[in-house]
Amino acid sequence: MSVELVNTTGIFALDGGEWEVTNNIWLVGNDREVIVIDAAHHAAPIVEAINGRRVKAIALTHGHNDHINAALALQEEVDAPIHLHPADLMLWHVVYPDVEPDRSLVDGGLLTAGGSALRVMHTPGHAPGCCCFHVVGAGADGGDVLFSGDTLFCGGPGATGRSYSDYDTIVESIRRRLFALPASTIVHTGHGESTTIGAEAEALGR
Repeated sequence: MSVELVNTTGIFALDGGEWEVTNNIWLVGNDREVIVIDAAHHAAPIVEAINGRRVKAIALTHGHNDHINAALALQEEVDAPIHLHPADLMLWHVVYPDVEPDRSLVDGGLLTAGGSALRVMHTPGHAPGCCCFHVVGAGADGGDVLFSGDTLFCGGPGATGRSYSDYDTIVESIRRRLFALPASTIVHTGHGESTTIGAEAEALGR
């Protein structure tokens, strides 16, 4: 399995505030087909990184505008279905009021591309429909890989305190779901540096 990173920068807007943010977009698959995790700000650099490969899915970790605001433009270029957990439809409709995602992410479901299978983990807290994607044995050393969106960062849980977010819920999601994964699991985040489950479990305290 190959894992490729694309960075884009733009505006995250919520509750009347605006912040400039740099997002991580992850391409997972091989030299023939990929899954795109999140579609942030600008479609062009994502399309360039895809480089003609088949896109099996545009998988959105959650519905905040900075993770979805290039989704339709990307879809027009690569003709792939957009997947989002239905609990975040109210956030999706802020950006796309007259369009629906193509498919619903379901806890325990699988997305496949290039011989890799990404298991959907519903991890609410940062937003009600937040999802992570877990791949068994996909790391360079044969360990697991997790794409955590904004649920878990290098340094702790994703932000709460804004609309539709809840600190106790995100901590429960992290401790019950993510910290059950092997400590060596590499965590590729929605913003910032990657980390491991073990490092974050030690920092938060199991």
